Amino acid sequence: MALRKHLAIYPGSFDPITFGHIDVIQRGRRLFDELIVAVGRNPAKDQLFSAAERLEMTRVLVEELVKKEPEGAVVSVQGFDGLTVDFARRAGAAALLRGVRNLSDLQYEVQQAITNREVAGLETAFVVAGQTFAYTSSSLIKQIAAMGEDLSGLSAMVPPLVIEKLREKKAQRHPALEDLRSSGHAREV
Repeated sequence: MALRKHLAIYPGSFDPITFGHIDVIQRGRRLFDELIVAVGRNPAKDQLFSAAERLEMTRVLVEELVKKEPEGAVVSVQGFDGLTVDFARRAGAAALLRGVRNLSDLQYEVQQAITNREVAGLETAFVVAGQTFAYTSSSLIKQIAAMGEDLSGLSAMVPPLVIEKLREKKAQRHPALEDLRSSGHAREV
């Protein structure tokens, strides 16, 4: 009997992709034979970057990671619409890969994992975020971009490419950033 390759899907909106996401990809490459970074759309969230922009940034950063660390699983970046479990089924995935930063994440992710296993027979593998990334989120990045004047402070949380793209969105007065700025939901940082 031939061994089956273990393919995992790492789904997310990646709006924008952070060093925390890249850390999960890096570690997922050590756990699975193949990894698909699945860039999806979350209808519950206001997207700052278009699907094409998120795919492009993620592809560039994954290519840089693989070039820097060629050992590890094959990784590709693909976009998808609809349910993650449907995409995973079509891809032939053995598992979903999820990053967990804190207890709130864990509670939500365990609920999702149980649902995905019951509904689709799909297992979930969790990678706990390193201490450096425990409080980094795309939402926080967007809040800082909306309220901050100097985005260079984000360099510990996101790659230079993302900072450059955030500056462009800020200069364009993107509605998602303007809404955050005017709504008062931005945190003190």
